[in-house]
This record gives sequence, structure tokens and C-alpha cells, in this order.
Amino acid sequence: MAMIDNFDNIDPTAVAAILYQPEDDADKLLADFVQDLARHDVRVGGIVQRHFRNANGTHVMLAVDVATGREISISQLLGSGAASCKLDTNGLAEAAIVVSQALRNKVDLVVISKFAKQEAVGRGLRAEFVDAITRGVPLLTAVPQKCLSDWRAFMGDVGTLLLCDRQVVEDWWRDVAARPARRRAFSPRWSYLGTMIPDSLMTAARISPRSAPESPVALIRGIRKQP
Repeated sequence: MAMIDNFDNIDPTAVAAILYQPEDDADKLLADFVQDLARHDVRVGGIVQRHFRNANGTHVMLAVDVATGREISISQLLGSGAASCKLDTNGLAEAAIVVSQALRNKVDLVVISKFAKQEAVGRGLRAEFVDAITRGVPLLTAVPQKCLSDWRAFMGDVGTLLLCDRQVVEDWWRDVAARPARRRAFSPRWSYLGTMIPDSLMTAARISPRSAPESPVALIRGIRKQP
């Protein structure tokens, strides 16, 4: 099972996980966020997920390469007429290659759709998580509430938990991109400090959500007006 042997040289805030509940659409949040980053000259790599149902009711899962838009099927039918599916190991292997290629390309941010049951037991994209984290590449993922204890066992005290909220994710990214060691690697339009919501405040923050986030264009205009 792939493990992280040494956390000493890992920036604890460069790894972030969006903690989501069953009613949250973390997949859409990740997909929309990385698409907007790419439009503003941030080099993003990795995968996000898409879910939909065919006309016969079959649940289909796709891994989408965020750099190219290529869709990879990661689900397969359990049998003739089955409405449910299971993960396709061949599709997962293709998705793993996408993440590995992004790391070789030295992207500014790598996105791995989620750390869930498969990763918790050492399968899925667990090895790619370890590779990204040990390389020190900023990493954004999502973790379902039911897998939070597995994520904490995997990461120890390293990493940041984020609300499933666009503004919170943007704040995390601004903080990461603004750090002197990385500032030259990112578009300056995203390089200013934001704020984080600590784990202890997550329940209160969920009950009292922040105001609706500005669009990336509005945010950029605001930055340009600053002295």
C-alpha cells in the first residue's frame, strides 16, 4: 500500500481536500474551479469526475482530463440489465496516467477528483496522491464525509480541509499562489492572500454560508484597481 513516509518537507497547506456531504456537488465545484483557473493562465492538470445516467438508468462515471477535456470511462456494468456499476480498473489506470503526466509536466496545481473508499484501502489513485504530495505540487481533491477518518489516517496532521464552497476554495488557492516560493510560477492575477476556515469552524460555517463569490473576472478587476 502506497504511503507517505516523511511529512517533514511537505507544505501542510499545499494539500487541500474539499469535505462534502451526499447533497453537495463537489464534482461540479472542482470542474468549474479548475476550468476558470485554466482560463486565467494557471497550468492545471489531473482529473475531475462526471456522473450521469443513460436512458436505461445505468449510472455512468467518467474521469475527465482537465488539461485536454478527454473523457475516460471508469465504470462498467455489473451485468446484463443492471442499473448499477462498478469501477473499471482499466479506466482507473488511464486516469492514473493522466495524473502522472500532469506531475511530469510540472503543473501549477494538480487535481485528483476524490479520495474515497478505493484510495482508503490502497487502490484507486492512492499511489498518485502519494506521488503528488511527496513532490510538493499543490494538490486539490475532495473527500466524502464518510471517508474523513481514512483521509486523516492517510495524511496525519498535514493538509487543509475546505468547505464545499467556491469562495472557500478560491481563498485557499490565493493563499497557496501568493507564497514567495511559488509566486513566479502562477499568474499574478491570482496571487493575493485569502483566508482559511479552520476545521473547528466548519460546522458553523456550513450553517452560516459566506456571501456569494464574485466571478473571476470581477475579482481580477478588483485587483487591478488596488494601488
